[in-house]
Amino acid sequence: MAVQFRDYYETLGVSKTASEDEIRSAFRKLARKYHPDVAKDKKTAEEKFKQINEAYEVLSDPEKRRKYDRLGENWNQPGGFPPPQWGGGQPGGFRWGSGENGGVEFEFGGTGFSDFFEAFFGGGRGRSAFGGFGQRGTMAERGSDVEADIMVTLEEALHGSTRQVSLRRAGSKKTETYQVKIPRGVREGQRIRLAGQGEAGERGGKSGDLFLRVRLARHPDFSVEGSDLVHEVKIAPWQATLGDQLIVPTLEGSARLKLPPGTQGGQRFRLRGRGLPGVSGQRGDLYVVAQISVPKKLSEREREIWEQLAQLHGREKSC
Repeated sequence: MAVQFRDYYETLGVSKTASEDEIRSAFRKLARKYHPDVAKDKKTAEEKFKQINEAYEVLSDPEKRRKYDRLGENWNQPGGFPPPQWGGGQPGGFRWGSGENGGVEFEFGGTGFSDFFEAFFGGGRGRSAFGGFGQRGTMAERGSDVEADIMVTLEEALHGSTRQVSLRRAGSKKTETYQVKIPRGVREGQRIRLAGQGEAGERGGKSGDLFLRVRLARHPDFSVEGSDLVHEVKIAPWQATLGDQLIVPTLEGSARLKLPPGTQGGQRFRLRGRGLPGVSGQRGDLYVVAQISVPKKLSEREREIWEQLAQLHGREKSC
């Protein structure tokens, strides 16, 4: 089975020489446009949002981006990429070896990641284990565990959800569908276990397990630090100097933040209990980080005022 190539640069609408800032800016713009909570056509937006997230997952990571760029020489081969034949197991629509059958192939649906991502950038793997002796005295071999990535939005991590994930095994026309419970407060890298849904055992051995490893979807407004969320807000110099009332986004709507006079660039303000659920169930906080945005262009009148302020500051300093 050929793994179809994904042009992540095209997905984000940037050139192959785009800087990190250009890639980040393109992602945020598209992610805001297609976020399922704000888009009108939610079904189309949800799929687009996943594609944007997958592209940003790769292009925002220097190591993954270098690996992706090295694949460029095969971009135009008919039929897409041949599936990798790595040992140890790689689920997600490609083959990996285990036991005497020479390998087993899985196709996933509903995880939010494409087969291309799983093949080259996912963390999937298999693991064989011996499970005792069969009835005929031959050693029973436990089937390999299978692991794939599942994209979970911050909203799902906040409230919990149930997702439908499909799995089709090699040689089978039947697609198996599972209702996967995404627990409230799930963390990056946490594994969700579906017991007995991995590779079948041999000679009477038990089947392995299926593990879905959580990858938190990137959000256009927030970054994640444990159970805390961080939001950067741009403020004008006069807002930093005089103070102001800001309306900032949260995962549950908007909130007011009082910006005190004399706010410094990089200063953090905490909104208690507006983050993600922690291990204890108690929610973390939302930190709003002030970034002072200096105007690049000034009118003549604005320049006069700034020059007056500079002169005033200079007189005060010399006193």
